[in-house]
Amino acid sequence: MKRSIATVATATLLICAGAFRPQRSPTAGFVPPPPGSVAQNERVAFSGSGNIEWRAIVSKERVGASNNRGFYQWFLSLYMLERGAYQLRYQSPRNGGPLSRVTQANGAQMWFPVAQARIVGTASLMQPGVHQLVVQSHEMAADCGSGAVTIFATQLRRNIAAVARFENPCDLSATIGAGGTSIELKGPYYASGAALCCPTKAHATAELRYRDGAWILSPKYFKVVFK
Repeated sequence: MKRSIATVATATLLICAGAFRPQRSPTAGFVPPPPGSVAQNERVAFSGSGNIEWRAIVSKERVGASNNRGFYQWFLSLYMLERGAYQLRYQSPRNGGPLSRVTQANGAQMWFPVAQARIVGTASLMQPGVHQLVVQSHEMAADCGSGAVTIFATQLRRNIAAVARFENPCDLSATIGAGGTSIELKGPYYASGAALCCPTKAHATAELRYRDGAWILSPKYFKVVFK
């Protein structure tokens, strides 16, 4: 009985010690760490599986508050694993889109644009076994704002760039297609001259593929910023 009690006591001490052991930060080893609080942290095989490891992180940092409402700066940070640490290779808005720099409105406790960002996932759109990162974002300063879908890929293995971007008034969402070789874009479709209140087609869907060195959107419902 004494041995049993001692065994239980030892096990209890070990459990308690484990419970109070400092926990490793989910962004430990990231140089520099992503700003603010992390919303998503995803592995991306930009260079193909088994080669260089990349991480895509979406985070947000509080910039102010008004009437119990918080305003945030959103960030997209892309890191490459090198010499035992994740090194920052691209960050939006610092290095460009899809996110804009939030600024305070003149004389008001408000910050614009009000934004959101989300990693949709990865897809082998341009080359089998090599991933591209698909990011969905929305920014609003007036009216319903605009939605965007941006695709990132490596250039010369160690450099990252946005290789395609599509925008739409009010909203634009993305889903990785079956097999991971296409993207389905959804949002309201506005024909030329259509008012924001009255989309030509309230729920439009288009398929995006990469063929023979070119991005092909069918039907062409949404604005191509660059591709």
